[in-house]
Amino acid sequence: MAKSKANKGISRIDSGSTHGWFVRGYRNGKTYSKLFSDRKCGGKGKAQKLAKEYRDALAEELSAIPKTPRQRRIVVTDSRNTTGELGVSRTTKVGPNGMKHDCFSVSWRPEPGIQKCTSFSISKYGEKKAFKLAVEHRRKMMREIHGPNFYRKLGKRK
Repeated sequence: MAKSKANKGISRIDSGSTHGWFVRGYRNGKTYSKLFSDRKCGGKGKAQKLAKEYRDALAEELSAIPKTPRQRRIVVTDSRNTTGELGVSRTTKVGPNGMKHDCFSVSWRPEPGIQKCTSFSISKYGEKKAFKLAVEHRRKMMREIHGPNFYRKLGKRK
């Protein structure tokens, strides 16, 4: 079932003994929520009407709270990483002609919401050199984003 804009921020809950409309709003990492029970509100339609009124009032109230800037989260480990270098992965790319090419892909985020990537061909550079170039590029990008002492701050010598 597609959500309509009329019900933005409102979800229907029909689970076990719970039946009603659930309203959620967010501001500065905090969640504001309230359930409008069909039984307590006098029926499904009345509960939905009250949920929409609450949602609109909550949205107005939350818009008056100034947004605090988000802190960038720096991830230093990930259990899914198999190369030992975060942001560097061994991948297979498929070219426009259908040919497969093994490479080391590098990704980084120069600013929140923006992701950049590049790759180093294993057939062109060989396994070891392609990995070395990928790691060097990733570290260069991280130093440009976070400053020249980025790896020292993490306690790594790189």
